[in-house]
Amino acid sequence: MEARALLGRLEFQKGNVEDALCVFDGIDLQAAIERFQPSSSKKTTEATLVLEAIYLKALSLQKLGKSIEAAKQCKSVIDSVESMFKNGTPDIEQKLQETINKSVELLPEAWKKAGSLQETFASYRRALLSPWNLDEECIARIQKRFAAFLLYGCVEWSPPSSGSPAEGTFVPKTNIEEAILLLTTVLKKFYQGKTHWDPSVMEHLTYALSICSRPSLIADHLEEVLPGIYPRTERWNTLAFCYYGVAQKEVALNFLRKSLNKHENPKDTMALLLAAKICSEDCRLASEGVEYARRAIANTESLDVHLKSTGLHFLGSCLSKKAKIVSSDHQRAMLHAETMKSLTESMSLDRYNPNLIFDMGVQYAEQRNMNAALRCAKEFVDATGGAVSKGWRFLALVLSAQQRYSEAEVATNAALDETAKWDQGSLLRIKAKLKVAQSSPMEAVEAYRVLLALVQAQKNSPKKVEGEAGGVTEFEIWQGLANLYSGLSHTRDAEVCLQKATALKSYSAATLEAEGYMHEVRKESKEAMAAYVNASATELDHVSSKVAIGALLSKQGGKYLPAARAFLSDALRVEPTNRMAWLNLGKVHKLDGRISDAADCFQAAVMLEESDPVESFRTLS
Repeated sequence: MEARALLGRLEFQKGNVEDALCVFDGIDLQAAIERFQPSSSKKTTEATLVLEAIYLKALSLQKLGKSIEAAKQCKSVIDSVESMFKNGTPDIEQKLQETINKSVELLPEAWKKAGSLQETFASYRRALLSPWNLDEECIARIQKRFAAFLLYGCVEWSPPSSGSPAEGTFVPKTNIEEAILLLTTVLKKFYQGKTHWDPSVMEHLTYALSICSRPSLIADHLEEVLPGIYPRTERWNTLAFCYYGVAQKEVALNFLRKSLNKHENPKDTMALLLAAKICSEDCRLASEGVEYARRAIANTESLDVHLKSTGLHFLGSCLSKKAKIVSSDHQRAMLHAETMKSLTESMSLDRYNPNLIFDMGVQYAEQRNMNAALRCAKEFVDATGGAVSKGWRFLALVLSAQQRYSEAEVATNAALDETAKWDQGSLLRIKAKLKVAQSSPMEAVEAYRVLLALVQAQKNSPKKVEGEAGGVTEFEIWQGLANLYSGLSHTRDAEVCLQKATALKSYSAATLEAEGYMHEVRKESKEAMAAYVNASATELDHVSSKVAIGALLSKQGGKYLPAARAFLSDALRVEPTNRMAWLNLGKVHKLDGRISDAADCFQAAVMLEESDPVESFRTLS
């Protein structure tokens, strides 16, 4: 029997797999087990040869594509080891331990190739739970392969039942949780110096945590990896993506700034695009974003059309944000023209990109080209199958800007039917404002009541739901109700709502403005002016408070007109399409005797009124 084992091994080493298999077929494993005595070193050597022969037989069958037979032979080796060493294998010779290690690793792979998923799961768990004295590298390889199988096997299996777990012990409930547990265990062994580094472990873990929407944990693991494992720019870029994924945009941008430094990797297209995207979401960073986008576009001139389109898209978004903060009308007009040029060129390269269609539509809307905006809004809703609520919001706002309130309400109701409960907040807010525009204030109050109930239900939900209900906070609801009640001259109700809003946010320009409006309705001009001034001081670019101050000053006439004109002009600097600012500026010019200037302002106000949505298009971004 030992001779056959040696001869078979020789044939296998020569590559004669079929000949080796013929030799191995004559070995009686059961007889070898019966002869084996753990105390006898001679019998141990014989058992080692026989068990190695059966393992090589399994390997030969695997090479010949006979995976089921290979798995059965491999299982026989492991079963034999268990029957021979009932108390584990702590003190056996190295050659036998190597055979056991190899057999334990081969068995799940053989079942996997045979398509026996249940046997595969059982084999992996048996390998990790049995006392076979496997070395750390072997255990790590099995854990990594098992984790990969759990992640990509496309079959959900219940984790092993281990009775009542000890207190403080984590018991995974899904394949993904079990895979994450296995992979973090392998990483811990590497940090402790017990195993060699395997980059695929971090790749699998990154994937697992990504589908769990836990990029912050990916960042934590990346920061634990010792220096020298990853190139530092690669680490910085990955960390930037992780922190961007959890809305820590400033941290992400700082990593990208380090990565894109001229001494590091200033031409990394993906890093440039992410940096441009982050900057495109903040007016203060718009100029920096323009530079990143232009560098990305220069890198993609002869490369990927999609990347070039993305770069042009972000360039347009950054230019649009930059246009909102420049003081010169000429500069603003130039930036708007550049914005449309970039977005148009981007769309020529990627015509059916929904996000690009949406941003192009918002640009048209802000420039009061409502027909083009409506076309883009409908196209976006069609492209996304009506599954994205911001498309419905955009459509409703464009329709409201065209004074088609009933159609806007139909779009809003359709969106509410298609949108998950927790994401309905912004839609309900638009519905309330549509009711106000249609002179149905009590129906608007009811819409706010439903919205308030939604926000409070989310806050009190036992399941923690991140963020607000569709981007609307309880503070905004109380503040909106205060304005609504003030407009109805229900000042006592308005005061109660303001108290609720102030309790949630003590210093807010919006609340102070609502307080001023309430005082103005009560004919308390001094108190109203004080509230408006405080609102403007709290938020320097708060447009509606500047308009309110200008309007209140204009009513006092005479020496107050220059101050009123200054406040209204400043409001138009920040928001050139503010209808009320143009209307009140026209009144100031009329009182000051500037009839021609007043006519121009009134004409602008009328034109804007014809295309004024119930809610600013800026709320979409």
